[in-house]
Amino acid sequence: MPKKVLIVLYYWPPAGGPGVQRWLKFAKYLPEFGIEPIIYAPKNPNYPIVDESLLKEIPTNIKIVKQPIFEPYGFAKIFSKNKTETISSGIIQKKKKQSFLEKMLLFIRGNFFVPDARKFWVKPSVKFLKNFIQKEGIETVITTGPPHSLHLIGLQLKQELGIKWITDFRDPWTTIGYHQELKLTQKNKKKHIALEKEVLQQADTILVTSFTTHKEFASKTNQPVVTITNGFDGEIAKADVELDEKFTISHIGSLLSKRNPTVLWKVLNDLCRENEAFKKALHIQLIGKVSEEVLNDLATSYLKDNFKYLGYLNHSKIKSYQESSQVLLLVEIDSEITQGIVPGKLFEYLKSNRPILALGPKNWDVGVILKSVERETYFLHDDYEGLKKRILAYFNFYLENRLEVKTASISTYHRQALTSQLASILKEK
Repeated sequence: MPKKVLIVLYYWPPAGGPGVQRWLKFAKYLPEFGIEPIIYAPKNPNYPIVDESLLKEIPTNIKIVKQPIFEPYGFAKIFSKNKTETISSGIIQKKKKQSFLEKMLLFIRGNFFVPDARKFWVKPSVKFLKNFIQKEGIETVITTGPPHSLHLIGLQLKQELGIKWITDFRDPWTTIGYHQELKLTQKNKKKHIALEKEVLQQADTILVTSFTTHKEFASKTNQPVVTITNGFDGEIAKADVELDEKFTISHIGSLLSKRNPTVLWKVLNDLCRENEAFKKALHIQLIGKVSEEVLNDLATSYLKDNFKYLGYLNHSKIKSYQESSQVLLLVEIDSEITQGIVPGKLFEYLKSNRPILALGPKNWDVGVILKSVERETYFLHDDYEGLKKRILAYFNFYLENRLEVKTASISTYHRQALTSQLASILKEK
């Protein structure tokens, strides 16, 4: 008999974005390792991004249980639809001046909903799941966050039923970047820290997606902390894929104000002024949520005729854009608190078999992963000369029709291989 495992999550198709991919793929491969995943998700969630194409990727033989959730963002939409969707996604854009309404919504989000606005799902979920777990003979529960309120479901189930409980942190909790923007009172800062401490000390195993978060959590608990990164699914792109005729640099995913790679725009701007052939060939392609600040920087520069904003595209359409791009751009905020952020698109980029131009903070975990697959390292946000030299090298290879990447094994980051690691943990007594 397969071992049954209950996975408590918020993001599930038709939710879009990187948060849904991790457990959608784990659920796909777990049966191969003798484990039956059962998904517990909200019936009426408020997803900031919707991608209907992901519904086709749900395994047909998987059991999915849904229960209603109270979403306070529904009321907030009466005041400001765009603002509440931004806040609910955990994405807070940098602005020179916030309106009173924006400040008020951030204060309410931070101080009235601890740890987050999905806290109202905890009590009814525990009540429902206690009977469901016993009826189904489930011995192990996994909670994945953010939203980190879901870990409180696992905590209560652990305390009341004595089941094995695994927490999965796709992002850190109290050290996540946007916590600083939530205008938390000292009382609520302490409440977050206390809740995080209790979860980390009570869970049987803590899963994390980055090496920096592993180090942070290992210093806060004596419980086992295991790093299982995100990854890619499907086959690696073949070398004979038809590439864009232009020298296309593509960024796929959220590119918001704090991620704005101003040094890169300056490098590209200068190269266009200095090199007519470069100006003629360059094409910057932005796919996903992009801030007005980023778009304005490009639209008011010498690059205004060299970029195109395609908006959000569903996951099924992104593949062709990735594989046909000459270079793929990866950017993270230049801050110590983002060292452990490893964007899920990094692995999709690796799968696409194209050069990756990455900019991020000092000691970024992405550098460790790039090194593990023998790729060129990333750049700091102030490395003008290094960026310029690398882009010129890429451009010269492009002109010679030989802009390629050195082949190295990335199989350890395939979702199937990563699920094997998870299955080993689940099978432990």
